[in-house]
Amino acid sequence: MVSHGRSLVIRDPVWNTIRLDPVAAAIIDTPAFQRLRYIRQLGLAHLVYPGATHTRFDHALGVYHLADRAIRILQAGPPVPPRVWEGMHLIPYAALLHDIGHYPFSHALEELEQAQIAANHEEIGARFFESKEMRAALAPLGEGAAEGIGRIMRGGGENALRGLVSGSLDLDKMEYLRRDARFCGVPYGEVDVERLLQGLVLLQDPETGEWEVGVRAKALSALESLLFSKYQMFRNVYWHHAVRAGTGMYKRIVEEAVAAGLLSPADLIGPTDEELLYELGRRARSRDGEVAARLAGRWLPALRNRNLPKRAVEIPAWRLEGRSLAGWVSGNTIEKRRWEDALADELGLAPGEVILDFPIKKQMFQLDVLVERPGHPVRRIGRQGIPGLFDLPKLAEALYRTARVLRLFTFERRELKPEWVLERLAAGQPGTPVGTSDVAGVQEIPGTTEERQ
Repeated sequence: MVSHGRSLVIRDPVWNTIRLDPVAAAIIDTPAFQRLRYIRQLGLAHLVYPGATHTRFDHALGVYHLADRAIRILQAGPPVPPRVWEGMHLIPYAALLHDIGHYPFSHALEELEQAQIAANHEEIGARFFESKEMRAALAPLGEGAAEGIGRIMRGGGENALRGLVSGSLDLDKMEYLRRDARFCGVPYGEVDVERLLQGLVLLQDPETGEWEVGVRAKALSALESLLFSKYQMFRNVYWHHAVRAGTGMYKRIVEEAVAAGLLSPADLIGPTDEELLYELGRRARSRDGEVAARLAGRWLPALRNRNLPKRAVEIPAWRLEGRSLAGWVSGNTIEKRRWEDALADELGLAPGEVILDFPIKKQMFQLDVLVERPGHPVRRIGRQGIPGLFDLPKLAEALYRTARVLRLFTFERRELKPEWVLERLAAGQPGTPVGTSDVAGVQEIPGTTEERQ
């Protein structure tokens, strides 16, 4: 990192050179932003992909860089009414700060129920704006800048360029796909970012008359590649079975700690990854009770030593077609926990040591983009796409089904048959107890803690 007056030039392994203006340089020097150096971008994925130790700090700088480039490209495009540029100066800083409120290990805790966490990371971000250091850094932007940036981060307000930060074309996706793939060592995130950036244009919605960021038809193939890269990354990285096992164990540790009063939801706001794990261990060791003993003596050491829960059952979503599953299967509800604990008892495991995982990402192929085509009126691409021009949305549901997998994890190895588990899911509760040698249901595998890859 080289300082030039109050500006900064940073060497980055993904984008090569990132130039920060004086306001951005002041923002990254605040304690709230420096904290992001210690929040892993991909949560527990480093337990599977050892290179995935990059952070929210790196990613935020990259999004800022892309926002600055996108604005320059839009300014060089066709002329638009002056009002369209109102609030433009806030966009790069909203891009820089869009992840300021992340919990330790990034998105994992947002899968918990609202009663167990304070809010999502966009809402929490506003709290970090209240520090005196952040307010001083944002002061040159004028009165109300923090509030305006917060609205952009949440996708609200009337800023015509807010789609660069939150929306189908947001630069966050372009950045994290490229960076995550690079550090995981996989080829799936090589999105044609340059083509997408050069294809950005400000367009007027034919229905509302409002201006927003859209895309020229020549960049649609690059947009398709971005969506397909996202699918590949979910299937191979974000929803990898061992990543989900580690994430499930981490969520279960925090869930138990909050329920037992070792932590409050407010305690989850602010610590880094390692600070939270350390504090969890310290409090668990200093308290009496079954939960504290379980956390300190078994679960936290298991997470640190990568002794992850084991796959007992794995069922691709496409094999579940025609079956009716309760809504709680994809959530983190009380009903689901009761089902898990009842099944744990049936399998001879302690409470909390069965985890049902069926991740959901309804907006994996979210599309709401205006497109400009020579000789045609501006048209909005939605979930149906444009036949013959942009057809990927037709495949979206099929791709989503192949990415999703229902898994049952157990803290000690058990081998279960899919139908045995599905019958219990259909009933809403486990059936009659079975022995650990019952080949129709469950078989205990003794003497091994090795994780299947």
